[in-house]
Formats: sequence, C-alpha cells, structure tokens
Amino acid sequence: MHGTIKYFLCLLTGILYQLPGIAQQPDSLFAKPDTITKSNEEFFIGDIVITGNKKTKSSIILREVPFRKGDSFSLQTLVKKFEDARRQLMNTALFNSVFVSLKEFRGFIVDVSIEVKERWYLFPLPYFRPVDRNLNQWLVEQKGSLKRVNYGIKLLYNNTTGRNDKLKLYLINGYTKQISLEYDRLYFDKRMKWGGVISLSAGKNREMNYNTINDKQVFLRQDEYVRNFFSTKAEVSYRRAIKTRHSFGVGFTREQVHDTITKLNPGYFNGAHKSVAYPEIFYKMVYYNLDYIPYPIKGYAAQINFAKKGFGKGIDLWELNVKAQASWPIMRKTFINLNTFGGLKLPFRQSYYTQRLFGYGDVYLQGYEYYVTDGVAGGFIKTTLAREIFNFRIRIPGSERKGKQAEYIPFRIFGKIYGNAGYVHNPQPGQNTLSNKMLYSSGIGIDILSFYDVVFKLEWSFNQLGQNGLFLHKKTIF
Repeated sequence: MHGTIKYFLCLLTGILYQLPGIAQQPDSLFAKPDTITKSNEEFFIGDIVITGNKKTKSSIILREVPFRKGDSFSLQTLVKKFEDARRQLMNTALFNSVFVSLKEFRGFIVDVSIEVKERWYLFPLPYFRPVDRNLNQWLVEQKGSLKRVNYGIKLLYNNTTGRNDKLKLYLINGYTKQISLEYDRLYFDKRMKWGGVISLSAGKNREMNYNTINDKQVFLRQDEYVRNFFSTKAEVSYRRAIKTRHSFGVGFTREQVHDTITKLNPGYFNGAHKSVAYPEIFYKMVYYNLDYIPYPIKGYAAQINFAKKGFGKGIDLWELNVKAQASWPIMRKTFINLNTFGGLKLPFRQSYYTQRLFGYGDVYLQGYEYYVTDGVAGGFIKTTLAREIFNFRIRIPGSERKGKQAEYIPFRIFGKIYGNAGYVHNPQPGQNTLSNKMLYSSGIGIDILSFYDVVFKLEWSFNQLGQNGLFLHKKTIF
C-alpha cells in the first residue's frame, strides 16, 4: 500500500505547474516509466474543491471537467484526466491560469483541487479597425487611408453572468455606420447542454465592393449612401459532450444597394434587383480536441457549416463548408500543423453577392492576401512546420503589491515554414484568372503568442505569380 501511495504522489507531482495566459508544454509531466511500479488499482474521485472563481459559477467549471464525484480510474488514467481538465478549462478563455492537482488522499478516495485565476471580463474600448480584408491590403494598396477605417466604441462583456456567456455591443462610425448587438450562450437547462444566441446588426455605407476584376475587389464611393443592410439571427446550441457542439438557427437579411451598383454590375443580385430580403436556416457542428485552441500544438478540430439562404429568385443558395485541422508534435518544441477547407455552393449559377470564396475572413491562401478568388466550389490544404524558439515573461511594472504576486505578460515565439495548395471553380470567371486552376504558395514566418490569446503572425510568402513579400496577420479576442 505504501508503494502505491508513493507511486500516486510521484505521478501527481507533474500536474502542479501553472500556465500563465497561454498553454505551455512541459518537457515531461510524469516520472519516467522505469522509475515507478505499474499499478492497476482503481481510485475514486471524492470532493472537487474549486478556488479562485470570483465571477465564474462552479457549475461552469465542472461542466468542462471530464470526471465527477464517485468516478473511478486507474492512476495512469486519473493523471491524464487531470491534464484534460486543465486543458479544457484553459480553452474556455475564461482563465489566465489553471491548477488541477491532488488535494487530499483518503485511502482509495482522491479529493481534487481546481485552482483558477480569472481574466478581466469587461472591456469598454475605443474601436478602430480598417475595413479591408487584411492589414497588407489596407497599408499597401489603400495607403493606410483613414477613409477606409471604422471607428467608435465597443463593449465586450465576457462571462457576463458567470456562465461563460458573452455580450457584445458595437457603435460604429466612419466607413460603415453600424450598430450591432449580440448575446451568446443563454442556457435553457440546469445541465447546460442547451443554449441560445441572438444577434442583430444594421448599418449603411458610402462605399462598397461591387465587382471583382483581375482577381481584385473593385469599389464604388459616393457622397450619398450606396448600401443599407439589416440582419438578425437566433440560434439554439446543443452540447452533450465536452468537445462537440451542435447549433441550429434561423436568420433574416435585407440588403439594398444604389442604382449605380446594378448598372455597373447587373449580376450583383440575381435579375439586376436593387435589393434582396431573404430568410436563412443553418446548422453548424464544431469539434475541438486541442491543447490550446488559439494556437494548437497537439490535437484535432473540425467544423461543418450547412445553410440554406433564400427560397425565391432573389437569393437561392445551398451552401456547405467544412474545415479541419490537426497538429502533431514530432520532437521537443517542434510540431506539424495541417489545415484544410472545402466549400460548395448550389446551384452553380450564383449572383456576385453569393460567390465569395477565397480571400475573405480566415479562408485564404498565404501569399495571395492582395487577391480574392470568387467561385462556387473549392478547397485548400495548408501545411506548417513550426518550432518554439523563445518562451519568456515580462513583468508588469507596479503589479506587485502587498499580499499580491507580481503580474507578468507571457510571450512564446515560433519560427515556421509552410506551403499552400488550393483550387476554386467558377463557371463565370469574367476578367479573373486565379479561378479554375491550381494555386500554390510557400514561405517562412514568425508567430508571436501573448496574453489574452493574442496571436501575431509575420510571414514572408511566395506565390506562383512570381510575387513575394511580408504579410501581417493578427488574431485576438478584442
């Protein structure tokens, strides 16, 4: 029995490390196999004691933990469950750090301690953001024009009621005059398997993208407003298991453009209409089994989106998008990432309004940031080999006070090489040449991870057009 206790405590020692702000992979969580004796004895989960959650409800924390009071596991499985719990809690984006450790050992009963350090959840912030698809397009092609910037105020209230819900309010001026409101994760049941999302957005523009020529967006700007829009959605989500979420929703969208738009591009909407109003139904499935969602080093993820937009002549679209990624450590501090996307729109004859594919949001090929590729079907595969080259923390001046530990801003820096391959089918390519053929690119870069899931990417990419250059990307919860 004493040997079993010694073995158990040896294993659990590896769990007692802190993760400040971003996921870290220790060299080895556990003692080497040849230094311990194997045991198949089962241990039972006793009390689960949670500390540090001033705002977050304990039920939300327990929802992410892959064990319950009374469950029994072998020692090896129990240690893995502890690490799974820490990873799941960090991936909620609610905490800066998480400890999952042994609190007390009572015979074959194990009391568990979960200690969390909460983030700051309320962000009333000024809003300043270029409207272009990426920083390079704004800085290089648009010369950093302030006319292409949205500004205003935004309120981000994460963990609003302590149930991992989110309230977002945007009051925007500048390029787009817009107001938007969203509330995410209204739970309907005590077990928190069913939740809801509601959102609405309304605005107008004096400038808009009305066509794609030579694989680049073409814009029209006038003194009067050339676009008005309104959209609203209601969504119900179901999360039976920890790693998978299903969402079902309905929406309504209304878009109206100036007469000049339909004269310049009669195919902007089907039938040269100046406006469309259409309902939408959609389904989404998301699966995450990653060590750290904003920048995974190990694990798998997949997302499926299916939508039916419109039921008449104005908009008639069936759309299916599939995304998947996988990351594998191949040696200490080095990993491979594979990222794939596939999209299909039916029927193939679509208006310009519903043909967007590559170059929008996170669906793009590195090295083609200055271009867009419209179409009705396509996909890509991206492969990256990355290695961590720096891992350090910078102390925040003045953060150390009586009875309080100093605060630090963590940084992890990765060097990488990558390659892309993709294809878009467009039965109506017009004056565009990037569709209907294979596209390739490659490059080298640096990724910088920091506090609150902020990721900066500096990439030097080469494409098959013979072009190369430095491209900037960022991802943040703000």
